Order: sequence, then structure tokens, then C-alpha cells
Amino acid sequence: MTTPERPKPAAAPEDVPVLGGGRDTGRVRRFWSVRRIPAALLAAAVLGGAGLLLYDVAAVRADHSAMSWRRELADELATRPLDSATTLAVAGAVVLLGVWLLVLAATPGLRAVLPMRRAHPDLRAGLDRDAAALALRDRAMEVSGVQSVKVRVGRAKVDVRAVSHFRPLDDVRADVQTALTAGVEELGLAHAPALTVRVARPSKKG
Repeated sequence: MTTPERPKPAAAPEDVPVLGGGRDTGRVRRFWSVRRIPAALLAAAVLGGAGLLLYDVAAVRADHSAMSWRRELADELATRPLDSATTLAVAGAVVLLGVWLLVLAATPGLRAVLPMRRAHPDLRAGLDRDAAALALRDRAMEVSGVQSVKVRVGRAKVDVRAVSHFRPLDDVRADVQTALTAGVEELGLAHAPALTVRVARPSKKG
């Protein structure tokens, strides 16, 4: 005769991960972009140039004449002075391209994704800026006296511009500031951005 299994005890409230009240497990870094488009363009350029050069070298080894572009390039490199405007312009463009590639390799990218607090060391989450702006806009629209709101969310700052058609502007500004301060905290961002609120009257038509 078998005894029925006892149901497992429910997790205690303190063991359930909560977004807003979770414990920060360490420094949160930004998400890194895969850089597919720059990598694909660079790979295509290198592959095309290397393939064309290899074909021309093989043609010369087979007793065919070299391509005109390679002969002209060799003549230019042999005769053109290094301080000419064309040489300096091409060198500057190549340097700028190299600096751009180094910046892409050394920076995270994905500026539109804001890292969120980590309640578990093996779990990472991010919030899109537009989604954060929409959530804060809906929160601000609940404030009495607010007619319209524009919210711009950056990495370190949230810029809010509201239009109020009644109630004193100072009261509306204070209520919007209070509501959005709580709203930013509820987003669960790893680095809470500074909040700037501006409230104005609707523009007069005509």
C-alpha cells in the first residue's frame, strides 16, 4: 500500500524573485551589440578585394597581363609624392574608417536597451527605451490636469514635457514629478535616470 505524496510547500514570499524589491547581485553592464552589419560589410570588402587581387596575381603567373587598375595603382604609388592632397585625403579616410571600426569593437552599442537590475546572477534583462517612455507617459496621463505628455528616455535622463489645461502649474508639476519618480523606480532599471519635468499651458490657436 502506497502513501500519497505530500504536496511541496509553497515558496516563502522572500524566496520569490520580485523585480522592484530584488537584491542587486553586482555591477550591471550594458548589452553588447552583435554588429552584424559592420562586420558583414567589412568581411565583404576584404573578401572582394582579396579575391580580385588573387585572381590578378594568378593571371600574371599564367603569362597574362595584369589588370589596368593594378598597373595604375603601382605607378601612382611609385610616382606620386606622399604629401599630395589626394594621398593625404585617402590616408585620412582610411584612418577614420579604422577609428570607426575600433570604436565599434570597443563600445557596447544597443543604446536603445536599458539594463535592468539583476535579482539573480544568471539572469539579465533589458528594457527598450520606447517601452519605458510609453509606460511613463501613461503614468503621467493619470495625473489630474494633464492634457498631453511627451516623454524622452535616455541612458541617464528622463525628459518629460507635459501640457496642463487646468489646475496650477506648480501643483501639476509636483504631482507629475511624484508619479514619475515612483514610475521610474518600478521600471527596475539598474541605473535610475534623473527626472526632469516641464509643465506648460496649451498654446493658443490663431
